[in-house]
Amino acid sequence: MKSSGMSLPVWVGLRYLAAKRRNHFISFISASSMIGMTLGVAVLILVLSVMNGFDRELRERILGMVPHAVVYERGGINDWQSLAQTVSEYPGVAGVAPMTRLQGMMGYGGRVQGIMVTGVDPDAERQVSILPDHMIEGDVQNLQSGEFGVLLGDLLAQHLRVTVGDKVTLMLPEATLSPAGVLPRIKRLTVTGIFSVGAELDANLAIVNLEDAAKLGRLSFQAQGLRVKFDDLFKAPQGVWDIVSTLDGDYYASDWTRTHGNLFHAIRMEKTMIGLLLLIIVAVAAFNIISTLVMVVTDKQADIAILRTMGAKPSTIMKIFMVQGISIGLVGVVLGTVLGIIGALTISDLVAWLEHLFGFKILSADVYFISYLPSQLLWEDVAIITASSMLLSFLATLYPSWRASRVQPAEALRYE
Repeated sequence: MKSSGMSLPVWVGLRYLAAKRRNHFISFISASSMIGMTLGVAVLILVLSVMNGFDRELRERILGMVPHAVVYERGGINDWQSLAQTVSEYPGVAGVAPMTRLQGMMGYGGRVQGIMVTGVDPDAERQVSILPDHMIEGDVQNLQSGEFGVLLGDLLAQHLRVTVGDKVTLMLPEATLSPAGVLPRIKRLTVTGIFSVGAELDANLAIVNLEDAAKLGRLSFQAQGLRVKFDDLFKAPQGVWDIVSTLDGDYYASDWTRTHGNLFHAIRMEKTMIGLLLLIIVAVAAFNIISTLVMVVTDKQADIAILRTMGAKPSTIMKIFMVQGISIGLVGVVLGTVLGIIGALTISDLVAWLEHLFGFKILSADVYFISYLPSQLLWEDVAIITASSMLLSFLATLYPSWRASRVQPAEALRYE
């Protein structure tokens, strides 16, 4: 017995796991434990990957279009080039570009949509925005001063049913006095490009040249604000405060945490809470392992007694049932990890295929900040989930295995 102190528990434990039992209910509970562990781990990896995807899309797409921070000057910025030169010299600043924002209504062919109009400098835009990399048609450089061209989000273009070359009507809320009475300010713009960033901005954003925006808004200054992109977006709130506090003039600032900070923190909190809730599923599967082993111990009383009379120590008996329980958990965790990884890597394409096949949208851009289901597999999440599940499986084996080691041979054989 001593020579096989470690091999005997492993051999007997695996034999018990694979053996056909007289009590089929025990086999059913054992299989349920394994399936439960598999599904729990797979769903946990899949859901956390989707939450990671939302987190990534918020940072890369939404905050790729929404400025990390904006520096404003009271009364407007009259010389944005010199201010940009000064701000770009601050540590941590990756790029700067001017902007002017207007709100209005855009119409074409009887269809009207409320929009945000942003005036940009085509040459400086790439420094702070992902817009130039997400053009479907046309180019940001098509926005030439005086031509009153406009770039539309693809969802906005679909709603208005316009393509490149069409002329749309922009109506601004400022009133104009005329012999006919008070009329809204109206301007005809030519669609010179269409972009898609896969976010809510595609449905309500129009981009025009910075100088054209100043003319549309009848502004007496070059730009409303200076967008600032930082190397680390999480340092933007403090970084932009440091900038405006040292600039000469009446400057103030805002940053992304004021517009999208709550959304970002909500996603982080939801990931944590969903992770904890789904971990309960794994814990339930671990409790099933306890039930399985308790029933196996009861079923194998005679075998335990025989092993004890042959000289097996209580620790050997305990190891036998720990091997069986850990094996159930290990198979479930490995299968769940494989399925979870496959699911996380393919869920985006699968959902897109189902949307195309059945003609519906799971995430509508009118409701959600992105219009597709993202997924990002993080190996650290996989490692944490796998380790936690194996730990729960190990803990689940302790009580039934200890109970098996306490079986007295004489008592067990008396009722056989």
